[in-house]
Amino acid sequence: MPIVKTYKKLSPFQRVIIALILGILSGIFFGEVMGNLEILGNAYIRLLQMTVLPYVLVSIIGGLGRLDSTMAATIGTRALKVILILWGAVMCTLLFLPIAYPNWETAGFFSTSMAQEAVPFNFLELYIPSNIFASLSETIVPAVVLFSLLMGVALINVQNKETLLALTNNVGDSLMKVASYVAKLAPLGIFAISASAAGTLEVAELGRLQVFLWVYIIAAALLAFVFLPLIIHFATPFSYRQVLSTAGEACITALATGTVLVVLPMIIERCKELLAEKEMQCEETNSTVDVMVPTAYSFPSTGTLLGLGFILFSAWYVGSPLGIEQYLSFVIMGALTAFGSMAVAIPFLLNYFDLPADQFQLYLLGSVVTARFATGLAALHGFVATLLVASAVKKKLSWPKLMQAIGIHLGVTFAVMIGAGITLTQLIPYQYEGIQTFEAMEPMKPQVKLETYSEYQPLSEQDLARSRLDVIKERGTIRVGYFSASLPYAFRNSSNKVVGFEIEMIHELARDLDLKVELKYVQNKDRKNRAQLLADGSLDLTIGGQAITPKRALVTAFSKPYTYHTGGLLVLDSRRDDFSSVVDMNQMENLTLGVSGSSYYRHLLEQRFPKANFVTVNDVRQYLKGKVGNIDALVYSAEAASAWSMLYPEYSAIIPKGFKVRAPIGLVLPKGEVEFAEYINTWLTLKQDNGFIQEVYNYWILGQNPKAKQPRWSVANDVLGWGL
Repeated sequence: MPIVKTYKKLSPFQRVIIALILGILSGIFFGEVMGNLEILGNAYIRLLQMTVLPYVLVSIIGGLGRLDSTMAATIGTRALKVILILWGAVMCTLLFLPIAYPNWETAGFFSTSMAQEAVPFNFLELYIPSNIFASLSETIVPAVVLFSLLMGVALINVQNKETLLALTNNVGDSLMKVASYVAKLAPLGIFAISASAAGTLEVAELGRLQVFLWVYIIAAALLAFVFLPLIIHFATPFSYRQVLSTAGEACITALATGTVLVVLPMIIERCKELLAEKEMQCEETNSTVDVMVPTAYSFPSTGTLLGLGFILFSAWYVGSPLGIEQYLSFVIMGALTAFGSMAVAIPFLLNYFDLPADQFQLYLLGSVVTARFATGLAALHGFVATLLVASAVKKKLSWPKLMQAIGIHLGVTFAVMIGAGITLTQLIPYQYEGIQTFEAMEPMKPQVKLETYSEYQPLSEQDLARSRLDVIKERGTIRVGYFSASLPYAFRNSSNKVVGFEIEMIHELARDLDLKVELKYVQNKDRKNRAQLLADGSLDLTIGGQAITPKRALVTAFSKPYTYHTGGLLVLDSRRDDFSSVVDMNQMENLTLGVSGSSYYRHLLEQRFPKANFVTVNDVRQYLKGKVGNIDALVYSAEAASAWSMLYPEYSAIIPKGFKVRAPIGLVLPKGEVEFAEYINTWLTLKQDNGFIQEVYNYWILGQNPKAKQPRWSVANDVLGWGL
């Protein structure tokens, strides 16, 4: 058949490219149904992984063991020099990325990650194995590589090592044969992986990150098609075309599978083939390849380091770009933390540079795209680093031309980023929509009928002598008071409808009791009389995210806590760096903090900040409008502060390091109404157990849409109407 004959004539690289394109097109055409191919893709990945770590083990041990001590030292010093130069060039590249970022305001909902401590980087666990078999079973590659390096170095001076070297060679050749058999399945595996990804990926979800994604892709292209092949072309006997064509299959496979580990044998094989073409293959270069490829994998690669650019994006995103004096710290700390996973490095660096922890959620969202490019770059990095070291070992590497190539790359990157910045500003019309987003929020569920309650109507003496719960049920309504400045617990949306976290709860309570709701706005002048309004029956309960304190509990009753306030600050974006930690705040002269009228929490703050001045702020809006005098920051719940920052994006909600304050939140009830309080507590327990309160929290506090996910758009369903 002509198609079969044509397929056989194609190179492995061409077959993989065609499979990748067909997979993407199939995912777009058929949509989510292609997600069923995920199991086939996973099977292919596991087949690839099957031989990798054993091959890494025997190749490093055998590769080093064949050398004498002098050659081993030569390879080690050359490798270290090459890796450091590559790192430095990539980190310099990252510093040019902010040039391409347009200028726009932003703010977001509260994220639980704001209150989470960064996971510490465990260098020992990653690189020093206590049990090599455990490291092998748990796929801790750096630990396996270190063990293999030590075994290989020890084997250099061992007598009568030929038998062991022959064993490592035979095992390595056998594993390579198995890997070659699996590689023949690459087109099928790549097709399944790409079709599944393209069929299930929600591109619309990445809208907020489009600036970062475009800049990342441009930078990745520059590194892949300018930097890495250019330094090979300039400084070694290999041509630009040879590098890209030979490394192409491994890079595409890594990009499609999402892991570099599976292509290490392929990189080793291709490097040796290219060395043979240039008549540079010998025992020393073969050993260099066997050792360098897995070693380079264990160190931060170009793809890994490029991911650190998210920190620069995040700083720009929140309106607090890193200063020139912070760049050196970024380069050093970025390179060090990149030894671990990005899931550890990014939260650590966000915390280190006093950036909102919830930005990590954006990183995870964007990683759906960036992780693939990172693995492709990492594969090319391993290929290039290995060829550079092998050329250095054969004394065919020109160090001056290597630096010249890096200089050209940085110049090209600078010019491209300027052009990208101009282009993105023109092509991406941006308008801050946080205000509209928040104010347009509608209730999760249909609200029960609302009754007009314009004037306070105390209960009669006869009704006051009865159970409040009986009065409520007989009346058929529950009277609820709410206050101004109660975001996101109770507020009016753009439709002039009273909505919010606790409003949602009240309507659910009324629905369960088959009641109507009488909402009463409690003005500031009546707020001090809240206990009396509850006691005389004018109100049955009040809402507004009220913290439970000992003093308040003396005059009113509270339900059991159903959630907590996380202590934080509302500060101007331009001053957020000044409030990065409690230590930094205590070093400020004439620190003035705005606080609520609660003496309980004020006392705690006075202990935490003994030198600070405190000013009572009863209206958060006045502070945000700059009408409360000279206040450096407002102490406020991080949950509510995040909501206010969406309405006033020039302000940020932050939680300084060491600022650990939690306040229990409950519904405010009349004093002495035991039966009513018991019912409310029982109801809250039931709603916590069935997940309702968590669902409401996710929607009103975290900003997660509870509506069912709509099927992904596809040509088959939405254009042709096939109904797959």
